[in-house]
Amino acid sequence: MDGKLIIFSSPSGAGKTTLVKHLLKQNLGLSFSVSATSRPMRAHETDGVDYHFMNQDTFKRKVDEGAFLEWEEVYPGLFYGTLHTEVENMLSAGRNVIFDVDVVGALNIKQAFPDSSLAVFVSPPSLDALEKRLRGRGTETEETLKQRLARARMEMEYAPRFDHIIINDDLQKALEEAESVVRSFLNIPA
Repeated sequence: MDGKLIIFSSPSGAGKTTLVKHLLKQNLGLSFSVSATSRPMRAHETDGVDYHFMNQDTFKRKVDEGAFLEWEEVYPGLFYGTLHTEVENMLSAGRNVIFDVDVVGALNIKQAFPDSSLAVFVSPPSLDALEKRLRGRGTETEETLKQRLARARMEMEYAPRFDHIIINDDLQKALEEAESVVRSFLNIPA
């Protein structure tokens, strides 16, 4: 397995998905690891592209079968995880894999592949800025917003355990920093 793993994680709304999508458009030879989730599909999402959508029973059955490299119940009743087959197929083809996963999942992947992975934490400039971003999405109820902000506080405590932290207070700078860090890790000149 010659491929490397680049793991991006952050609290919801901090910008990791935007950074990952940018990196996938660059000439970096990255393949996206599509996570599995038990949450409902949103209007703009496609099964197998954004996530592997499955109901809770199917997700739990796959957990029992040992199908996940990592998984977590991120919010009550909402499970997220990375399927072993998703990663193994790309690595065995010699591809570099990029992940957009929760904080605990990121650290679990890093632990499983310590010598061939880079874990990047994307931090909002503040919890207030994060709240504004989440409200701006228009996808949150007051209840889910409170859940996400409480989880964000907990996730921010994990940041020092990552290889690199990007503070996303200026999107253009964050995009440039993400690309620079990944190029360096993959030994690809700018």
